[in-house]
Amino acid sequence: MEQNQLAELKNLVAEIRADHDEVKRKEKANAWTKYVSLSMIILAVLATIAGGKGGGYSSTVMKELNEATFNQAAASDQWAYYQAKGVKQTIVELELDRNPADAKVAEKVKRYETERKAIAAQATDAEKKRDVARATANHAAEASKAMGVASSLFQIAIAVGGICLIVKKRWLWYVSLGGGVLAAGQMIHVIYFVAKATE
Repeated sequence: MEQNQLAELKNLVAEIRADHDEVKRKEKANAWTKYVSLSMIILAVLATIAGGKGGGYSSTVMKELNEATFNQAAASDQWAYYQAKGVKQTIVELELDRNPADAKVAEKVKRYETERKAIAAQATDAEKKRDVARATANHAAEASKAMGVASSLFQIAIAVGGICLIVKKRWLWYVSLGGGVLAAGQMIHVIYFVAKATE
């Protein structure tokens, strides 16, 4: 009876060792999945940075469009004021035509001419500021759109990495890393080339 129990015990120990060896083999074979998880964390951080940058560019678009609208309104007000001064100048010029010797009326005509030039300069300045704000908004919109592409590429790379962890196919990890590299390249391109035009 002791012989049977001893044999059973030996078999049990052999099975436990075999199971333990199988677990170690699987762990060794799937050790690369730790690196997949780490790379997914890195990609997620980069995707967050890209999303934040894209949001910043979108905010710049809104700010600059508001600035352009403000300057357009200022320019329109100045041009309306310019027209009003022109009407007054015309009336004073008609007075001067009736009474050419009146020095006060002649002085008013000169004053209106000077005021109109100053008003026109202010209106033109507001239009220039409007145009700069619109151009800045357009560049920021381009940067935001390009950063959106980077964010999308990061998300795709993360999704492929997640699938890789589920199905345990190493080649999917390489695809995920490739997508991450493309996304990082797009993000760097936007930060250093596209967005520089907004500054």
